[in-house]
This record gives sequence, C-alpha cells and structure tokens, in this order.
Amino acid sequence: MKRTLLTLGLMFGFTLAARAETPVAKPVVVPFELLPTKHMVVKVKVNGKGPYPVIFDTGAPVTLLNNKVAKESGLLKKVAKPLFSLWGAAGPVRIQTLQVGDLKADDVPAIVMDHPTVELISRALGPIEGIVGFPFFARYKMTLDYQAKEMTFVPNGYDPPDVMQELTLTLMTMMQDKQPAAKVLAPAAQWGLVVHKDAKDEEAGVTVKEVLPDSAAAKAGLKAGDRLLTLDDRWTDSVADCYAAAGYVKPGTNAKVMIKRDDKELELTVKPLSGL
Repeated sequence: MKRTLLTLGLMFGFTLAARAETPVAKPVVVPFELLPTKHMVVKVKVNGKGPYPVIFDTGAPVTLLNNKVAKESGLLKKVAKPLFSLWGAAGPVRIQTLQVGDLKADDVPAIVMDHPTVELISRALGPIEGIVGFPFFARYKMTLDYQAKEMTFVPNGYDPPDVMQELTLTLMTMMQDKQPAAKVLAPAAQWGLVVHKDAKDEEAGVTVKEVLPDSAAAKAGLKAGDRLLTLDDRWTDSVADCYAAAGYVKPGTNAKVMIKRDDKELELTVKPLSGL
C-alpha cells in the first residue's frame, strides 16, 4: 500500500513538474498615442530599422508601409518589379521582423503603398508612416486601456491567413479597368447605399452612385453624387473599405458618416435597418 502511494506521489509530482516547465506567455504592454481623428499611433521597427510612427487599426485587413520605410528597411529589394502604380505602390512584401513596442512578430505580410489618407493625416498631425493591421494583431489576444493609453498583448497561437494574394488580384483587376459591380452596403444591416470608384480615381473617399428610396441612407440625408469619406470613423477609400466599415455597425445603431458635397464636408448620422 505504501509502495502504491509512493508511486502515485511520484507520478503526481512529475505531472506538476511537467506543467511547471510549460512556458506561460507573458503579456506585453505597448503605449499608444490617440490622435484627434481617434486613430491609435504606435512606434514600430521594421527589420530592425526605426522606430516609425504608424496607425494601429483593428479594422485594417492588411499591414501597410510607405515607400520611405520600405526603402530604409530593405523591403523593396524583395520586390521583383512594381505590380501597379496606384499611390506609388510597390506590391506585396514579407517583413522579416515587425516589432511593436517590445512585441516581435516574424514573417508578417504587408504591402508598400503611399496611402493618400495616411499622407493627409501625416501632413496635418505629424509623420505617419503606415498602418499595422490584421496580419499582426490577429496573432494576439489584445486589450485596450484608453485612459492609460496602453495596449496589452498575449499570444493566442493563431496563424492568420495571408490576404495579400486576394488583394493583389483585386488591384490587378483595377489596373485593367475591370471594376467589380457596385455593391449595396448591407453586410449585417440594410443601408440602402450604392457606391462606386473608378480605377483611376485617387481622391479620398468613394462616390455615392445611388441612394435607395425610403432607406436608412435616404432618411439620413445622403444623396447620389455625395463623396463618402468615412463611415463610423473608418476610411472609405474603396468599395471594399465601405463594405468592411459597414460590417462593423450593428443594425439599429447610429453611425456617423462624413461626406463631401459641393466642396463642403458634412457629417450625417445613419441608423441602418435590420437585414432580412
């Protein structure tokens, strides 16, 4: 009996020791700056170069860096040739090491592009060199403390898929002037809004092509011909941007939209309806 208990005790002790040796991921705290535009800005290092101030956007499907950072960090050497000329884009790249604060991620997909909206924010509020999006933050469980202006990250073991291939195909389609059909923005709610953007249109925002009668957009005062700049404080520089931004708004809740009409910027409030 004593031998049995001793054996069980040794097994139990071995199990505890094995569990104790399993590394536990420690949370990493990263400070951020909150701009008047409500964008969060963090400092990053790209392949050991930097730090560079970039926007941390939990709604961005890609990580984006401008040509200045790409050149300094050696990213452009890995691009055989530019895939398209829109906004100085140099195509998809792989960042060997992307460091946000003390947090490091390896082999992060990104695109090199001088995004017009980022450039506008940079000129107005100080240097902004790009955007950190889904390919980075999806690897972590993240919490935000707006009072302390801190983000806390814990690895979640998730390996995010590479969205760059789909993005490249979309951009190549734009080059060939084969725009996809305009979409009604109703991923989770009914907006009654149809937008469009020409392949060579490099201005911020998209054009409202149609507002459906008696729709949420119509009741808010939107009109065909308006230039939609932001939706719920998210950029709408493409049809895909609009669809993504609309997807974050729950039916029956108010969402601010910023439009440009007759060279004047206006803020309207849209309350999308429940979908079918």
